[in-house]
Order: sequence, then structure tokens, then C-alpha cells
Amino acid sequence: MRLVFLGSPPFATPVLARVLESRHAVLALVTRPGKPVGRGLAVRPSPLAELVRSRGVPVLQPNTARDPAFVTSLRVFAPDLLLVASYGEILDNDLLDLAPHGALNVHASLLPRHRGASPVQAAILAGDRETGISIQRMVLALDEGEVLLEERTPIGDRENSGELMLRLAVLGGEAAVRALDLVEAGRARFERQNPAFATYARRIRKEHGRIDWSKSGAEISRHVRAMTPWPGAHTTAPGGRGLVLLDAREVALPPGAPAAQPGTILEAGSGLAVAAGAGALEILSLKPSGGVRMDGVAWLRGARLAPGARFTS
Repeated sequence: MRLVFLGSPPFATPVLARVLESRHAVLALVTRPGKPVGRGLAVRPSPLAELVRSRGVPVLQPNTARDPAFVTSLRVFAPDLLLVASYGEILDNDLLDLAPHGALNVHASLLPRHRGASPVQAAILAGDRETGISIQRMVLALDEGEVLLEERTPIGDRENSGELMLRLAVLGGEAAVRALDLVEAGRARFERQNPAFATYARRIRKEHGRIDWSKSGAEISRHVRAMTPWPGAHTTAPGGRGLVLLDAREVALPPGAPAAQPGTILEAGSGLAVAAGAGALEILSLKPSGGVRMDGVAWLRGARLAPGARFTS
């Protein structure tokens, strides 16, 4: 298949790498413009652009894929198909109809569950035991196209969204090549999604990382995993300093333990346990604002906090 690849890192990077290893030809790469970073505000090359640099694949970085001039420039490549992985912009019909075989999207959930912008985080927050990759035909509606194939994988009990996304990206590369093989061979069979089972994953913003201590220990544990590495599950320590929790797990309250307000430190010796709305949370590692990663007990020792002190939401 002769294809144009549209995507954004980090999810799209392993997908593109796998497609480049296959027999299918990437005619052009379309990715989002780079953003200035660091003190010098230098624009770093996209990891996707670095992948194709030595292969002579043209790189297009339009401000918007809806620009008619961009669509015209893409037609010159005459692709058989568009392959999309986390591009970050809804494509209109001018693009979706550009190639004879349309556009396929590599989506990081088992559609129709978790349509939308943050399916990996949504699966962890929901307590799903399984997730996967769906290769779907793109239509002018959010993740509603027919599904060509899916690959399933269990979600680890302690796996965070960054770790799961990397695994899904690798799985997505394998699934994408399988899908291209099926289309090329004329054996692609698409199945409609059942809208009755659809759920939607909103775009994650920085404020969504704030921990709500009134939730149960299980919910907060999933929140920490879902918000790691970005935007970070954050709270305010006694004294007002910000903290990002990096690893935590639900624990049961000791038998006969007195009721405590959510966010209250319960143990200050062998572990850092904090009361939740139901049960408790053991904080295994964290990062103080402006500091480095450290385990919960070491932070507690340095902070010199006693049981009864409270984190706030």
C-alpha cells in the first residue's frame, strides 16, 4: 500500500516505526508543528520527523489539516490510503475522501468503549481489566467508523497511563500493518460499532490531575495511575507545598481504626497511609514541587509530619 501517515508523538512514534519496517510505502509524513521549548524557546524536531529523515520521506507540518492548500499539496502524492495515529485534529471530508481506500485510524481502546481524546486514561480510571487497539475507518464523527480489526491486552494492576500507552503504541504498529495487509489483499471486512456501548473520554487538562480525597482509596489509586506521567496526580501537603503522587495503592484501614477526615495521614512510621473517602491510600513514591522523585516514607521523614496532618484537595 502507498500511504500518507498522519500522527503525533508519543503514541504515533512506534506505530510509524513499525509501518516503515513493513513492505508498505510511506509517501509522506504529516505531523503537528513543533512547539518552542526550554529557555531558548528552540523548536525541537518531531520524533516522527527524525524517523523518516534518512529515508527521504517528505514531512508536512500544517497549522491545520483543514487548510485547502494543504489538502491540495497532499493530493500530489496520490496515496492509496491515509493512516492516522493520534494526529490531534478532526479531519474533514476533503481529507477523508482523498485516497481510494479512505483513512484508517489507530485508536487506543476497544471501540466503541472510550471514544475520544484520552482512551488510555479513561480505561484506567474506569477500572477496566482489559483494553486494546482498534483499527477503524474514519468518518466525519468522533471515532464512530466501522472497525476492521482489534487487538486486546490486559491492563496491569499497577500499570500507569504512560506505560500502558507505550505498550498500546507498539501493539498499534503491529495492528496497523495487519490492517494494511488486509486492505491490500482485498480481504478487509469492516464491522459497525454498537452505539449502545459507546463511552467518551474527554481531553485531559492539567486541572484534572487534582486529587479528590473524598473518593475511595481504589478510585484515587486509579487516578494516580491514569494521571502519570501527565498531568500528574497532585495535591497540597500540610504547610501548602504541592506534591505529585507517582505511585500509590489502595490499602484497608486497620481493624478498629477511628474515623478520619479524607486526606488525613494515618501512619507516619513504616509507611505513608492517608485516609480516603472509603478505605485508605498508601503513597509509595511522590515528587515534591521543585524536587525529585522519592519514596513516601523518606518524604514523610523529612517533612516531619505526624498522624493527623491532612492533605487537601
